[in-house]
Amino acid sequence: MKTTPSPIPELDLPKRGMPVTIITGFLGSGKTTLLNQILKNKQDLKVAVLVNEFGDINIDSQLLVSLDQDMVELSNGCICCTINDGLVDAVYRILERQEKIDYLVIETTGIADPLPIILTFVGTELRDLTRLDSVLTLVDTSTFTPDHFDSEAALKQVAFADIVLLNKTDLTPPEQVEELESYIRTVKVGARMLRSQYGEVPLPLILDVALTDAAAYQEYDSEEQNHEHHEHEHHDHEHHEHEHHHHHSEHLQNDGFVSVSFESDRPFAVKKFESFLTEKVSTSVFRAKGILWFAESEARHVFQLSGPRYDLNQEDWLEPPKNQLVLIGRNLDPAKLKAQLTACLV
Repeated sequence: MKTTPSPIPELDLPKRGMPVTIITGFLGSGKTTLLNQILKNKQDLKVAVLVNEFGDINIDSQLLVSLDQDMVELSNGCICCTINDGLVDAVYRILERQEKIDYLVIETTGIADPLPIILTFVGTELRDLTRLDSVLTLVDTSTFTPDHFDSEAALKQVAFADIVLLNKTDLTPPEQVEELESYIRTVKVGARMLRSQYGEVPLPLILDVALTDAAAYQEYDSEEQNHEHHEHEHHDHEHHEHEHHHHHSEHLQNDGFVSVSFESDRPFAVKKFESFLTEKVSTSVFRAKGILWFAESEARHVFQLSGPRYDLNQEDWLEPPKNQLVLIGRNLDPAKLKAQLTACLV
């Protein structure tokens, strides 16, 4: 603890609190692409983006000024910061910076229920320092079907949305987008609907729009605190079943999501890996990403799979080549997947 109390006025924080946008959306819906658009913004907005990991954020290297362990600074005054020491701490790190930041954007993981993050802003001391502006949910129109709502997290992401960004409309027949839009309206009445391709959307449509009704979350907040109270009282886990079903889920397990990681110091054979993708990857793999090493190629391949589509971008290796792959999906059989991948190695 600091012993010398510093006078509060020095903080010079905006009176209404720094506006905050929470970006959520299912795996592969385009959150990272949208974040890159926000970070490259040409409107002289100084934005801080909080993410779980920078891995995917393709920070424009011409813009890069400095790269700390968990903070990236860009020449346009924007910064990108990881949430590894907890959300509240990360927000304080932004608020305490010398250079003023105008705007805070937070990306939640693709399988998370956004409610706990919303409550962090409306129900903790952060509500005096920040102002929750809107919750924006991205939807990949080309792969989204009402079946996604078998997942509690996907349903909540739309149910808590102030703005729904229907992305990838270039890959989707217009009538399908219309249908989806009217379907989403049944889940979330009154959400602002926007359409985009590659996450390109004019920032004034999504930032500083004052759409979140913080008061609406107060009731959740008291329920949440009762829940916390219960949690501390019981140390057994049997009671979770009945106490949790109306509450936010232990995302990964409850929704049946599994994340399978695969690493190898041997390369894949291109043909074998391709047939793995076309024949072996079940439709229950929603998302995969990784760095791939093929025996036939000198290049480092950045692999992204979302639903039925995948792409591979080539780069140079800056480290010794190896394979690193993560697959996320429903009810996957990790041992079987790993065996199939091992069979693709040379």
